[in-house]
Amino acid sequence: MGKSKSGDKSDDEYSVIGDKGGIDFIDYANDESVCNFNQFEEGPLVISTPFPFSNGNPRYVSVGAIAFDSISIRNTTDDPVELWTKIYASRPENSFTLSLMKPPSANPDENTSQGFIEFFELEDRMIQPGETLTLWLSCKAKEIGLHTTIVHFDIEGERLERVAFLLVEDKISQALASKKPYTRAQRKKQFPVDEYVTGSRPVRTIGGGARNRLLRYEIPKDIRELVENKQTLDAIKAGLTRDNYSAYFKHLLILEELQLEEDMRAYNMENINMKKKGKYLSLQVPGLAEKRPSLVHGDHIFVRLACEDANEAARVYEGYIHRVEAEEVYLKFALEFHSSHIDENLYNVQFTYNRINMRRQYHAIDAAKSLDVSLLFPSESPQSRMIETTPLVPICCTLNEEQMCSIEMILGCKGGPPYVIFGPPGTGKTMTIVEAILQLYQTQKSSRILVCAPSNSAADFILEKLLNEESVELKQNEIFRLNAATRPYDDVQPNFIRFCFFDELIFKCPPLRALLCYRIVVSTYMSSSLLYAENVSKGHFTHIFLDESGQASEPESMIPLANLCQKETVVVLAGDPMQLGPVIYSREADEFGLGKSYLERLLFEHEFYSSGDENYVTKLVRNYRCHPEFLYLPSLLFYNGELIPCKDDTGSLLNSVKFLLNKEYPVFFFGIQGCDEREGSNPSWFNRIEASKVVEIVNSLTATGILSQEDIGVITPYRQQVLKLQKAFENLDIPDIKVGTVEQFQGQERKVIVISTVRSTVKHNEFDRTHCLGFLSNPRRFNVAITRAIALLVIIGNPHIIAKDTYWSQLIWRCVDNNSYQGCALPEKQEEYVDEVSASEECQIHNENSTAGGWGEYTEETEYVKTWTDDAEWSDGWK
Repeated sequence: MGKSKSGDKSDDEYSVIGDKGGIDFIDYANDESVCNFNQFEEGPLVISTPFPFSNGNPRYVSVGAIAFDSISIRNTTDDPVELWTKIYASRPENSFTLSLMKPPSANPDENTSQGFIEFFELEDRMIQPGETLTLWLSCKAKEIGLHTTIVHFDIEGERLERVAFLLVEDKISQALASKKPYTRAQRKKQFPVDEYVTGSRPVRTIGGGARNRLLRYEIPKDIRELVENKQTLDAIKAGLTRDNYSAYFKHLLILEELQLEEDMRAYNMENINMKKKGKYLSLQVPGLAEKRPSLVHGDHIFVRLACEDANEAARVYEGYIHRVEAEEVYLKFALEFHSSHIDENLYNVQFTYNRINMRRQYHAIDAAKSLDVSLLFPSESPQSRMIETTPLVPICCTLNEEQMCSIEMILGCKGGPPYVIFGPPGTGKTMTIVEAILQLYQTQKSSRILVCAPSNSAADFILEKLLNEESVELKQNEIFRLNAATRPYDDVQPNFIRFCFFDELIFKCPPLRALLCYRIVVSTYMSSSLLYAENVSKGHFTHIFLDESGQASEPESMIPLANLCQKETVVVLAGDPMQLGPVIYSREADEFGLGKSYLERLLFEHEFYSSGDENYVTKLVRNYRCHPEFLYLPSLLFYNGELIPCKDDTGSLLNSVKFLLNKEYPVFFFGIQGCDEREGSNPSWFNRIEASKVVEIVNSLTATGILSQEDIGVITPYRQQVLKLQKAFENLDIPDIKVGTVEQFQGQERKVIVISTVRSTVKHNEFDRTHCLGFLSNPRRFNVAITRAIALLVIIGNPHIIAKDTYWSQLIWRCVDNNSYQGCALPEKQEEYVDEVSASEECQIHNENSTAGGWGEYTEETEYVKTWTDDAEWSDGWK
């Protein structure tokens, strides 16, 4: 801290610590804080800084150890100087001490320890001209986390300060330490691929070929140049209207596709080997098992010899992927390439972006021009709708009033604007859809139903719920699970295979004549384009259900609708616009509306829906999933206080958890100050101090004897923290704890959820806030994260960081007020308020990991690093 006169608060450099007897929080990565604390002073005394940083981070010390360092105090004047020295504050309390002797070693003998005295204050010490006094600062590492203290040096009315930081770790956090220092990934040079030698494509296994083929939808050269020159396209400046619908979304898709092209280049490789494996060449691709990059059967890459890199005329070869195994792809090139290849060759590799899903969306937006105005812009429809309903005899006896109402409306609907089921967390949205489908199946024999979900896992879940309803017998030849050809055969549960169609373990569409016989088809949004490819006609399906429609962009939602829907088709959208939205990689496309789902646009921009007209929308409000406390803040912040908790008491679990201070309160916050780290060229963050605490909490939970590993989920916003935690659990032989990002947990639940927030420094916190990463400034991510638990929610994080977010701050202080906080000192409480979140105020959530959980992370150069979800990589692995 800068030099100032003690007690002179008019001095601009006066210590921000003031005269308080403790430290709330000192951010060691904040330049304005730490650097000012620890700068060398010009004056009568020159004082060294104890425990200097290494690579920008505090020194690590093992828990239980005693760390010490010297402080030299040199008198540079010609006069004696009177010095008073004092430990101003320690966190944890009394963990730091001073001494005039070097502290004894861990196993001191009697002579070395004799005379050693520790103290918190050294009074009235005279330092002669030119003399250097050496003091020793010791720290007893009491517990994992950041240990801090300030040492005051009072010299004749002036005060100097030195701040000490130590990070205390245990064996678990040590095992997760970075193996490589972080370095920004260098962008690989692109070699031209205007001309290349064609590779050997995999043999088509689908057979027959599609009846309707997609156009190429190549990006126009002039538009590509405008985007590359950072110019906003005219077609999107005015926003979405009925007249520019197709042009607007096609231009947003172009922005997205160009970003995806750019992202894929980040995975290019230089000076790598390929090995002969029978008739293939195998290439090791780090990160492939995490789908970073996402490569599937049929994709292609370009390679050329690294030694010819300077020669722009060097031959470029195309290689097709014939098989993917873990982090290895099996490739086939032209025969001449295989003939000249030796395993010692070094190659440069460029990955290519597979355009099939983007082409499907371009086609859908083109086709949407023929849709009735009531589907795209219901408010412009000439008249409002009145649905005639008849009393419902439920198949499932547990339906509530709102669910019954929405199903009756769906059964009575005759087409026109979509019917919306607005389903906040745990309100039985999927049960409502399943009931409506089974009702149609039983009562309207001419009905033909298409039900779509954003991911394979979500579509499988709907299929499972349909099959599990014992009171309705679905005929096997009347229900079909449509899968993309690229979906691995063993990815499908064995009891679902009988509802699929495949040839030589490759999924495919059945012949059109057979396809038209099914009354229920279950698919992903993307795979539904296969129905158009097989020439299923518009109007064939009487009902189209789009589940989790808040997670799909509008062009993605149009894939099943624009190709298959007529005015008489009943369209049902189910989802929650207050949970995670579509994954968008282009910031500009997101800002102009590609990140707004079709569901959200209808609910917030069209009067019939925003007014809550039951002829257009039903809002489910009864939560059956979780403890009432988990709903308190989400209900007030996102759902107008309307959510009604209906879950039975879960107190028996809370009583068995030892670390809970209040056995009646199901949310527990453990405050810990760790360290944000990165390693290698991976821009994702991890916090191994927090990771160790997560493991400790999980071990305590499983020790209760009433929780299995499958009952516990761990949520964290950064992919690298996911990987570190997975490694820690594997090392401890508890591999069945699911660890993932928020995106990977949307739509799921666990008895216990443990959240690791990762962030420990304000500097990085502000970076996240700017780019909508992590948990902070992402209201929807907060909403999803805290509503996944059934009985107990445990949050581990730095309260000083996450309390800067309005939503998390309210959660922290509810824990404090209910005696359910433990750990480091709390920040000063700000004025508390609870307010509703308007859609226009929200920051659109982006993908990190993703893969990763489905999320992208910005590097310091503010460029995306593409990541994918483990089971929902936009449904079909790009095919």
